[in-house]
Amino acid sequence: MVTKLLIADDHSMTRKGLKLLVEGHIGKDGVKEVWTCSQLMQELQTKTYSHLILDIFLSDGSALEVIPAIRNLYPELEILIFSMQPITVYERALLPYRIRYFVSKAANELETMRLIGQFLTNQRPASENSEEKEIESFPFAGMPAREMDVLHYLLKGWKTTQIADTLNLSVSTVSTLKSRIFERTRTKNVIELMELASIHNVN
Repeated sequence: MVTKLLIADDHSMTRKGLKLLVEGHIGKDGVKEVWTCSQLMQELQTKTYSHLILDIFLSDGSALEVIPAIRNLYPELEILIFSMQPITVYERALLPYRIRYFVSKAANELETMRLIGQFLTNQRPASENSEEKEIESFPFAGMPAREMDVLHYLLKGWKTTQIADTLNLSVSTVSTLKSRIFERTRTKNVIELMELASIHNVN
């Protein structure tokens, strides 16, 4: 199959930089850009792609909210998460969706080129070649996708009712998810949660 790449990121300079980087691998005609979740889903519904580079947060929502729908459309689509967020936060939540590639926006240019080159040529990530992965002491690691969705809006200062409306959940369900997040992170309230997130560079 011819490599067709879709880049979904709400920062224009990031998209332009990635596009220049990957054009050396697949040519100018093989790359398309979007910057919102709605654009992303519309593009995937109308065209066929082999690879997707995806930021966790887009201007109109979280990628975690649309990844299940993406998998329904494209069971075999190769997806790379390209984000400033600590990868450890999201690996467990994304595991059921067979997402194997993660690149930090803080990585240097050579490392970014190497990892994206592996992604575009479907090489197994180094983490999959290791028999054991190092487990970090990280309070946000291992959260299910729904808890990550709620965490995202809590850190933006949203109220329970706002989160429930946005995620199409009941207020009681959001309250339960908040309690699980507080228990998992050993925090008592949103203020403590925000302070902990700041320490671990989660936003």
